[in-house]
Amino acid sequence: MSIHRRRPPAAALGAALAVLGVQVMGVRAARADTAPAYADLLRQAEATAPRLAEGRAGVRQAEGQARQAAVLPNPTLGVTVENLGGGARLAAIAPQQTTVQVQQPLELGGKRAARTAAGAAGLDLARVRDLQARADFAFDLAGAYVDAEADDVRLDLADEALAMAVDDARAVEALVEAGKEANVRAVQARAAVEAARAGRVQAQTARDAALAKLTALAGSPAPFTALAGGLLAHGEVLEQVHAVDPLSAPAYLTARAERDLAARRERVEETRAAPDLSATLGLRQLQGVSGGALVAGLSMPLPLFDRNRGAVSAARGELAAADARLNAARFQAEADARTGQARLQASEGRLQAAKAMDAAAAEAYRLTRLGYEAGKVGLLELQSARRALTEARTQTLETRIDRLLAEASLARLQGAVPFGDKP
Repeated sequence: MSIHRRRPPAAALGAALAVLGVQVMGVRAARADTAPAYADLLRQAEATAPRLAEGRAGVRQAEGQARQAAVLPNPTLGVTVENLGGGARLAAIAPQQTTVQVQQPLELGGKRAARTAAGAAGLDLARVRDLQARADFAFDLAGAYVDAEADDVRLDLADEALAMAVDDARAVEALVEAGKEANVRAVQARAAVEAARAGRVQAQTARDAALAKLTALAGSPAPFTALAGGLLAHGEVLEQVHAVDPLSAPAYLTARAERDLAARRERVEETRAAPDLSATLGLRQLQGVSGGALVAGLSMPLPLFDRNRGAVSAARGELAAADARLNAARFQAEADARTGQARLQASEGRLQAAKAMDAAAAEAYRLTRLGYEAGKVGLLELQSARRALTEARTQTLETRIDRLLAEASLARLQGAVPFGDKP
């Protein structure tokens, strides 16, 4: 004997949906720590983001190194006692004598000037690197913010898809109970509901992960559980694409500063080949003799073995590598500028097409739903129309994201904050 397992009545589906709605509202109501708008979050991150703190520390380090590079070498104070403990016979011939002297190294060959110039170049490089780090951070924070906001929208779309699946299941149940549809249609409708429910769980997980990433990047002491939003709405704003100067890109400026520092270091190594002069001035006092005598002298090492040629050769190799990196950075910046502008212009056309497709899919689903309830359209067509609507709305969202990231990429190329002013 076969047992026929009937689908739970539509009231049960409605109760389940009501419980689900209460759960969703509870989750949304539990949000407490809201991330502010992107521009405000970027300002707050100035004091909390570890990456920005690292850049500032690098500048302070370079400032200290630049000051140290300009410092003169210290003099040497010496005391020498001769003929000590020689006895009376030696004292009669060579009395004990004490000499106090100061020796000062004198750098020749432009060593100090070359070292000071290298220190200044190192400071310039640290500042440019800090500028690049700030531009990169602003871009990454914008990307993380867009991702979190998009995942929030995807969660809403998953809620909507689940609600539509449950609503369609109700309609199927009514037709099954009226004998207008086979029981297999109810099973298919229940499967669609469970698939939509799984999709919502996945969307919730992705959203939580995106908020955690945003929290870590901004260095927030409390985890974000919601967003003030606003960037996705900015994706709807069509703006004029301005020309970008690739030679103002922080990446290119960094490569140029690295090349300048390499040239200064080469000069430092060249000056080290010149021997330094040491000047000595002192006072000698003989035991038993009133007064004293001045002692003066000059000394210089003989550059017979060490002419610093290996270090000079290494510095020239470093300079050649820096030249190559500078050329590569210029080509890359020019390519990024062309690509970014083309990507932004293309995204605007794609966004308009996606919005039109979204509206068409919504109308197609509405008409298909009416046709199904009237018995003129099958369940498969209804489910297909629902999937097409979800895909169209997802495509619109992805197009808005792509447009925002294209604008953010151009901003980073100019060393500017996305959707704002220069950092």
